[in-house]
Amino acid sequence: MKKLFYNGDIITMEHDSNQTAGVLVEDGLIKNVLREEETTSYLKGSDVEKVDLQGKTLLPAFIDPHSHLSMMGPMSLLADLKGCGNFEDIQNMLKEYIKVNEIEKGELVVGFGYDHNFLVEEAHPLKDVLNTVSTEHPILLVHASGHIGSANDAALEMAGIDEQTPDPEGGIIGRVEGTNEPNGYLEETPIMALQKKMFQNNKMNPMEVLALGEEVYIKNGITTVQDGATSEATVKLFNSYSDKFKVDVVMYPLVAENPESLEKNRDMVGRYKSRIKIGGYKMFLDGSPQGKTAWMTEPYEGEESYRGYPRYQDEEVKQYIETAIKADVQLLTHCNGDAASDQLLENYITALEESDNPNKNNLRPVMIHCQTVRNDQLDKMKDIEMIPSLFISHAYYWGDVHLKNFGETRGNRISPAKSAFDRGLVVNFHQDSPIVPPDMLHTVWCAVNRITRKGVIIGPEERVSVYDALKAVTINAAYAYFEEDRKGSIAPGKIADLVVLDSNPLKVDKRKIKNIKVLETIKEGETIYRA
Repeated sequence: MKKLFYNGDIITMEHDSNQTAGVLVEDGLIKNVLREEETTSYLKGSDVEKVDLQGKTLLPAFIDPHSHLSMMGPMSLLADLKGCGNFEDIQNMLKEYIKVNEIEKGELVVGFGYDHNFLVEEAHPLKDVLNTVSTEHPILLVHASGHIGSANDAALEMAGIDEQTPDPEGGIIGRVEGTNEPNGYLEETPIMALQKKMFQNNKMNPMEVLALGEEVYIKNGITTVQDGATSEATVKLFNSYSDKFKVDVVMYPLVAENPESLEKNRDMVGRYKSRIKIGGYKMFLDGSPQGKTAWMTEPYEGEESYRGYPRYQDEEVKQYIETAIKADVQLLTHCNGDAASDQLLENYITALEESDNPNKNNLRPVMIHCQTVRNDQLDKMKDIEMIPSLFISHAYYWGDVHLKNFGETRGNRISPAKSAFDRGLVVNFHQDSPIVPPDMLHTVWCAVNRITRKGVIIGPEERVSVYDALKAVTINAAYAYFEEDRKGSIAPGKIADLVVLDSNPLKVDKRKIKNIKVLETIKEGETIYRA
């Protein structure tokens, strides 16, 4: 039976929204977008299921252009350290977590979400702090950025890190001053390696954990979700779960670590198999600006020469780019610092020039995060049709920290959304979940207002309109997946992926957009969540 959505505000993300009074859905697709008189006519019929919006707002379902679905469930089961204000809070939270969860001696204990920038000590809780919690449990703390963290002696031993362990390429092992003894601090590569062990040690049914993570996106009105940096084990898990997914999932294996996944699963490269597909490859080039591991062209504020550092050398980066272009797939690249952005752009442009792939200019490469991207770099991105995917929520969550780390000029340019839109780039916004929750309405609020946690307006010239912010999480996000002809707007023939909100973001006070609630999430015409 057909469904008719009517009696509410309908934002189609097309140019005719003001004339839209109803949306007709049939067999999971949008059959028609109706004006007032057409809607009235259908309401008189008996062969249509009438869905009265009761003044609420209907728009295309949100699309997540970058996050880590496979990490969402596991992270929700860890010790939550986001509200900790000092080392003692962290210690108490970990002790309570061990007790409540009856974690046996020798089992790994993981806490997620602490941020040294907001602790009284303004420092990382090193192994001496964590050893007081337990010497019998390996303890790993993952920073809110996901790029740095701390471990106690037992966790360092589990990871095989001791005085003889050199700093790995693209990472740092903290040392006790004046010695080679590890102090528990881990940066980039070593913390990433320990996180892998963390997921391997998870005892819960992996499918139950996956469903737990998926549900978070659904409750936020999202019907297409990404798993960035997908491992081979995750590809297998998703394949076994594919007929149970309620949302569409796009995977991106790491080109440097897991290139074989793409070739092993060619049948789902660029096309859905049940509800999953492989979109291309993922690559990391640097770290986190709030953790001061992002690779910058100029030193951090207050530093004489320290600029962060790269993950790979140029020859490796070019090789990975060539792998993606030769495979005829999209490449998503993590770049927070402008030096990392330079490295990506210079090597991608060279690889394009040297490639004989006739489709090389149609691959829609993506620069992920773009926190400190410069205008000249945005111009180069436009030249090669590279997509900027901005972690715009940084303006709120870490805007105050960026002003401190980068100074007024660079700090205010964090996530330069308006500059990117003005150049005609197909901008999208993401949350890098589970780093921050996949709350698209909070993200829209961040882009429109650019207010920090302390209430500071950061870079007001980079604010965007509400409509452009909505584009960034609907039709523009669909474009990044080559799905703009099927998703991202309400138009005849498109998939009926829809979301119902309690208020219209185009009409409410801009400061109140973050308070808008998702009432219903609809996938292919069927409700998969109702508040």
